[in-house]
Amino acid sequence: MRIGLTYDLRSEYLKAGFTEEETAEFDKESTLEAIERELHFLGHSTERIGHILNLTQKLVSGKRWDLVFNISEGLYGIGREAQVPAILDAYKIPYTFSDPLVLALTLHKGMTKHVIRDCSIPTPDFAVLETPDDLSLVADFPYPLFVKPNAEGSGRGISFNSKVNNPDELKASCLERWSAGNLPLIVETYLPGRELTVGILGTGSESFCVGAMEVTFRSNADDSIYSYDMKTNYEQYVDYSLPEPEIMSPCCEMALRAWKALGCRDGGRIDVRLDAAGIPNFIEVNPLAGLNDITSDLPILARMNGYDYPFIIKTILDSAKKRIAVKK
Repeated sequence: MRIGLTYDLRSEYLKAGFTEEETAEFDKESTLEAIERELHFLGHSTERIGHILNLTQKLVSGKRWDLVFNISEGLYGIGREAQVPAILDAYKIPYTFSDPLVLALTLHKGMTKHVIRDCSIPTPDFAVLETPDDLSLVADFPYPLFVKPNAEGSGRGISFNSKVNNPDELKASCLERWSAGNLPLIVETYLPGRELTVGILGTGSESFCVGAMEVTFRSNADDSIYSYDMKTNYEQYVDYSLPEPEIMSPCCEMALRAWKALGCRDGGRIDVRLDAAGIPNFIEVNPLAGLNDITSDLPILARMNGYDYPFIIKTILDSAKKRIAVKK
């Protein structure tokens, strides 16, 4: 097959003047090289397309591909992750990973949790706040609470003061983020239990859990918040480990239910936290999980559970190829 690659290359945006944190979700050159290596090994040819503007220019010039391996995160708007898939749908070009509906929904953490809650999947109580007047929406929530941007990933907008213990701390945390442009915010009940991330491959009834890993903080970490700084410098502050089978199993079961309920495809991750009773709760989903073969959570946790990087890429590709077969 002729496979195009859509992506946002971090180095290009840094050269254009964007900050390290603004480009946190974008990909490294080494990620593209790793994906291409596996696709070539599987017998496919590849063409680097790049970001959405490059894609539209190539489409207008008449370029087409049998499949697009899409890892483009987009830059602007609540639907930024959905933009490339929407254009590819318009041109009837199949692609990897979730469709525009899922990608637009899941970037909005609040709307995602509404769906999850309606499906009777445990998730902390929450509210989406856009202005100081909205603080009244969480007036009856028990403390501590957790504050983060409603539509960011990679820990952006999460810091030591995301966990708040009283109304004054809540107001200060929200005002700081609003002043920095992080609108809107999601505030949810802080769960005291263990923190894990679960990897899933496949689509629908054929999706399966590749395992989970637990995130634990070393003694030199200033706090136990998995913030942007912690994620960026995880080797200094964080340890990843395999949870016990009695923890792994219910976390994978809950995550798989959420994956299917949201209609996610091909591969991704679901973040989980245990509540005071030890029950796994849905925190958020990443349907475009990072695919750096060395540093990204999905390849790391898969490797810890016995699945190597070539298996991940092949399974993602096979899952997407089944949609092409159905269309034919």
